[in-house]
Amino acid sequence: MSGPAAAAQSQRSPDPSKPPGTPVRDRQAERILAGIGLTILATAFFAVLDTATKVSTAVVPVVMGIWFRYAFQAAATSALLLPMYGTQLLRTRHPRYHVLRGALLLSSSVFSFLSLRYMPMAEFTATVMVTPLAVTLIASLALKERVSVLRWSLVAGGFVGTLVILRPGGEAFGWVMLLPLGLVISNAWFQVLTSKLAQTENPLTMHFYTGWVGALIAACALPFFWQALPGWQWWALLCLMGLMGTVGHFMLILAYQRAPASTLTPYLYSQIAFAIVGGQLVFGQTPDAVSLAGIGLIAVCGAAGAWLTVRERRVPIAPAES
Repeated sequence: MSGPAAAAQSQRSPDPSKPPGTPVRDRQAERILAGIGLTILATAFFAVLDTATKVSTAVVPVVMGIWFRYAFQAAATSALLLPMYGTQLLRTRHPRYHVLRGALLLSSSVFSFLSLRYMPMAEFTATVMVTPLAVTLIASLALKERVSVLRWSLVAGGFVGTLVILRPGGEAFGWVMLLPLGLVISNAWFQVLTSKLAQTENPLTMHFYTGWVGALIAACALPFFWQALPGWQWWALLCLMGLMGTVGHFMLILAYQRAPASTLTPYLYSQIAFAIVGGQLVFGQTPDAVSLAGIGLIAVCGAAGAWLTVRERRVPIAPAES
């Protein structure tokens, strides 16, 4: 037997070096599940970042807080990675995309800081959870990722859960709602661009440029907003914000290397659950029965998405340059 028939037979034949009945590892499914786990961890770090940010807005000027967050990432990345990789860390085929990605994330941070100054944690995070819907739409149209009807249903279910928590028509629907909507638009494009770049670029290089672009742009406005802080606790809080943002975004980069944006979308909704916990612990905001129902719907959609991902055992990844 030779040719295509032999190749097909070879693919179906078990490995003779392994005992009969030994389960075959599905490495692609393992990579997808690893991406899901990294995404959930990233959302937990982002929830801590948002909680610390809301606390900081009581004393720290917004521009000063944003600059410190990016300066921390830039300094930490440079100190840890430059001695290990040298100029190789700086090599990229898409420098303009790195600048655009850093600017998008910086604009998201501006909207985030301003929103958290005026809005409660739960309402803010629920509004921002419109972002995954925008990501899925852009991933389908721009990156040519295939999105099944069932996966669209899971995304919609997560969105309904956020609306249950937000309860349109309440007092949160004022002019401040325009701030998180600006965050939705900028963050959706940031996540899609991250997914695209992660297919060809070193995630460490992406992380390096993101920090420096944000720090340098924010530094232009820093002299007009700098002020002394009343105690070392506020500097420690700024360090915590920098650490959470740095680690969270690095985990998100690694997640996008393992699965496409449309697959990871349902799990981005887990951030709202972490945010409500943070709001309860730090600000005494206890979710009521309706909010808990919304969290439950989000959890169901996320669990169903994990089951669907393993069941399909395949991920349609768009070419890096389409």
